[in-house]
Amino acid sequence: MSSQINAIQPSGKQLAAIALAALGVVYGDIGTSPLYAMKEVFAGNHPIPVTEANIFGSLSLFFWALIIVVSVKYVSFIMRADNRGEGGIMALIALALHEAEHKPKQAKAIMIVGILGAAMFYGDGMVTPAISVLSAVEGLEVGAPALHPFVIPITLVVLFLLFLVQKSGTAVVGAFFGPVMLVWFSALAVLGVINIAEQPAILHALNPLYGIEFLLANKAMALLAMGNVVLAVTGAEALYADMGHFGRKPISRAWFAFVLPALVLNYFGQGALILGNPEAADNPFYRAAPEWALYPLIGLATVATVIASQAVISGAFSVTRQAMQLGFVPRMEVQHTSEKEQGQIYLPAVNWGLMVAVMILVLGFKSSNNLAAAYGIAVTGDMVITSILACYVVAKVWRWGWLKAALLFSCFLAVELIFLAANILKIPDGGWFPLVAGVGVFVLMTTWKRGRQLLAERLKGERLELMMFLESLSASMPTRVEGTAVFLNADPTGVPHALLHNLMHNKVLHERVVLLSVQFYDVPYVPDIDRVEVRPLRDNFWSVVIQYGFKDEPNIPEALGLCADAGLEFNSLDTSYFIGRETLIPRLGSELAFWREKIFVAMFRNASPATAFFKIPSNRVVELGTQVVL
Repeated sequence: MSSQINAIQPSGKQLAAIALAALGVVYGDIGTSPLYAMKEVFAGNHPIPVTEANIFGSLSLFFWALIIVVSVKYVSFIMRADNRGEGGIMALIALALHEAEHKPKQAKAIMIVGILGAAMFYGDGMVTPAISVLSAVEGLEVGAPALHPFVIPITLVVLFLLFLVQKSGTAVVGAFFGPVMLVWFSALAVLGVINIAEQPAILHALNPLYGIEFLLANKAMALLAMGNVVLAVTGAEALYADMGHFGRKPISRAWFAFVLPALVLNYFGQGALILGNPEAADNPFYRAAPEWALYPLIGLATVATVIASQAVISGAFSVTRQAMQLGFVPRMEVQHTSEKEQGQIYLPAVNWGLMVAVMILVLGFKSSNNLAAAYGIAVTGDMVITSILACYVVAKVWRWGWLKAALLFSCFLAVELIFLAANILKIPDGGWFPLVAGVGVFVLMTTWKRGRQLLAERLKGERLELMMFLESLSASMPTRVEGTAVFLNADPTGVPHALLHNLMHNKVLHERVVLLSVQFYDVPYVPDIDRVEVRPLRDNFWSVVIQYGFKDEPNIPEALGLCADAGLEFNSLDTSYFIGRETLIPRLGSELAFWREKIFVAMFRNASPATAFFKIPSNRVVELGTQVVL
């Protein structure tokens, strides 16, 4: 979709429409940061004193973090590192792995770093809905402190409804995302302007010297402040992750023309309010609003945080499916919620797992201040890993060389490593949660990847060469029966185990036998013209290879329909699919630790069946089992 956008070069009106849509999907997370970022600096778990120097210094750091991390790093550089128009951590991993195709050590390092980045993304995805919705609902306490006991129940209800509607799809609600976020960012800008007008001197904080002086004068306190400044750039990775939906130009236009000015005005407006009234530091976002606008603003903020959470949930669905195609996670049920948009999907297992994690976070941490400690470390970890992978891509894929790439990304890493160091201090206050969640996801993903490799090695040890098998078969051909048999085959040069078992037990062959291999490539999409490779073998045996990208939707019956041009036509009522089903047995002394073998066996057993994943009609499937000792 994005490649079409870039190729067609949309007109001014089209660009504005796409930018408006991007406003609703891409900028929800970073756009709701004003709800809690400034409050966390002066009234969080590790507050800094409310002084003029600290206010100016913090605002200067906020502004320059937005410029360096978002405007320069993501918009100007990272978004150019696209994989055929697609962005995100998985696209970056695929780009890097493609370059390191014949370098196993580099490929392994890239894979480990990339999986760690994806794991951090999931940690971030758990915290974002919790802190966003909770910080919006906490506005009720500003207008009526007596409502404090209802904040958490209301938050849980809003979150439950949000996850409940996921199965219905976001197509209808998504149409309102852009206009609602347009109103939200307009409100941010207006609130900022009103308060800046009361203290116009606050604009001097645009000068980076205030931030530098603040850091030099308050070394220990400054590190704590930097841990909160990073909250202003949470959501920056969404610009890159959602690039495939909208294209680079609309996203960057929306950022520079509207989102960045609105955020800067609002942060400086909050700073101006605190400068004139230090007591407003307990919740400067809501204190900045006129009394009559408080409850409408709470309602608007709640809707905006739901939209921000929706974008994160949709991102989790998308990343999980991409990881599935690249072989990092087991097959899961994928439901399409739109007949028009391929990218609108729903993964029940991810949805309900994420909901449980988010609700546990709300109940465990109880306030946005406590959650802010858990938030920063996942975001900074993801940013650092993105910079490392992007540095490799710039050096090797763009052919800049290591010196130029290292000089560029060392500037970004210098800032991000300071953010990371500052957030490490917050581990005892809650930063441990995304780390534990990230390590858990990392262990699961690496266990699945290594387990699949181990299983493939075990099966390969029992493999028969296909051409030798066909030659021996022709010497004593078994009985042939009517119809077409399709055998799924992981290795196009070997004989499928299901075929051997069928011969062993049934002692017959269909009159036409198709050995089918499905291969996934590190590109987003494979065009239909390259979808299938058909090769006739001897004795009415055929070899078919179906090729998919990591964002394609596998559908074997549909792909087999493309074989007609090569002289291989399929009648769905006359075709049977034979699939091998392995029962895994863990053993001590294997290449994989025994406890990881047990995890892999459990994941393998609970993976979605190949029939559902490849859209094979269940009434046309024959499964033949075998035991494999790991």
